[in-house]
Amino acid sequence: MKARLAAHAAGAVPDSLTEPDPETGERWTAGQVWGHMAEFVPYWLGHVRRVVAEGSNDPVPFGRAGPDVDARAAGIERGRREPPGRLMAEIHLAIAELSELLKTIDAAGWAARGRHPTQGVMPIGRIIEVFEVGHLEVHADQLDSLRGGPEG
Repeated sequence: MKARLAAHAAGAVPDSLTEPDPETGERWTAGQVWGHMAEFVPYWLGHVRRVVAEGSNDPVPFGRAGPDVDARAAGIERGRREPPGRLMAEIHLAIAELSELLKTIDAAGWAARGRHPTQGVMPIGRIIEVFEVGHLEVHADQLDSLRGGPEG
């Protein structure tokens, strides 16, 4: 994944728009995709940390609400102006932090569950898969599509 994103960051920035999002119909520029990734990786990392730290028998509420929605929009907008290489550096740091966190989670942490407003109760592994790994894959696919495929 990291190499795939790095190749996109090093290449020319396409000026086309993504395909419409199936749920919202939104279409983004490559810059908006980069800005969103740079915003969401550390954002969801914070939620993973909190769910693990607060884990108990009851699922820990997590997800976007209020000012978090505004931060998402600001990150998407910021991507229009920032070079992809700079945003990739931020993403890389956040992925490294996530990787380090995964090495420290004990059995109780892996047993932690979160309650998302639309996804419901999720074990921590599923939260990481959906909101970090899978989410990055979706947006890497968008960048592939904007450049005509994984090789650009």
